[in-house]
Amino acid sequence: MTGPKSINGLAGWAILAAASLVVALGFEEARLPASFLIGPLIAAIGVRLVGIELAVPRRVFLASQAVVGAMLGTALTPSIVATFRHEWPILLGSVVVIVATATLLGWALSRFGIVPGTTGVWGSSPGAASAMVVQAAHYGADVQLVAFMQYVRVLFVASTASVAARLFIGVEAMPAPPVLFPPIHPGPFALTIALIVVMGVLGVLSRVPSGAMIGPLVVGAALHGSDTFAMELPTWLLVAAYTGLGWTIGLGFTRASVVHAARALPWIAASIVVLMAVSAVVALELHERLGIDPLTAWLATSPGGMDTIAVIAASTPVDVSFVLALQAVRFFVLVAIGPALSRMVARTLERG
Repeated sequence: MTGPKSINGLAGWAILAAASLVVALGFEEARLPASFLIGPLIAAIGVRLVGIELAVPRRVFLASQAVVGAMLGTALTPSIVATFRHEWPILLGSVVVIVATATLLGWALSRFGIVPGTTGVWGSSPGAASAMVVQAAHYGADVQLVAFMQYVRVLFVASTASVAARLFIGVEAMPAPPVLFPPIHPGPFALTIALIVVMGVLGVLSRVPSGAMIGPLVVGAALHGSDTFAMELPTWLLVAAYTGLGWTIGLGFTRASVVHAARALPWIAASIVVLMAVSAVVALELHERLGIDPLTAWLATSPGGMDTIAVIAASTPVDVSFVLALQAVRFFVLVAIGPALSRMVARTLERG
């Protein structure tokens, strides 16, 4: 057998790694933020669409989430607590607007027959993707299409946010690329890895959505806030984690899923653009009311995955703490009420 499908194993991974490096270095040369997330993501999509069948092992994906979670925790500052204490109505209101808009768009996609059954409701959720895919299966939705809709939204938001950050800030204001292999202090580094592994495993065992990321995030935030220990996360480790996330998302775009979703794709893309536009309006309101710079507000309200937006925010001169805090609030709101809200809308569709 010849052709792309015969390329698998080490050969397939070598092709993916080489393509990822080329694309990432090209983005790095253009000074795009999160180049080592977006580059592997795009390379993985290309590899899958030509027929090379690869899949990131679940342990690698969970490890990537855990490392990113630790990075997110070290970016949170105690000052964000005071911000939320004084401005919680508008911040919570912004989350409600985005979640409500996504739910309405998902209802419309299903109600008008653009996607089958209750698929639109689950696929349009702006976060908590794993929980939505599991719930979708119980309601007879097209699980493959739900996952595809989630991946497309992340791709749209992540790529747009990366390009917009570069254009908005300008190349001269972008931070210089960090040293890939900085000096490592063996003791703090070993303790950091141990904390990431332990809290990542506990997070997975807790069955909390994205628990592998939440566990190290909580520990990282606590340590960062108390100044008792500074977690040591060298650049090469973060690059490996970003690559793992990018590959996981990109390899989800199979040819079969794209063909399967071809008829609905223009409408799915339109719904994502509408959701991003509403998020931009909410960001403008935050900018005007709270005096937050526009890019920080936009990244904070962007309806992509918390991990991907956080990686972009961490590589741009924005208020990373505010971005992560608002993204985390939306994530926990979705975990708390998202499945119940989607089930309610799904039942309405089934009755109609």
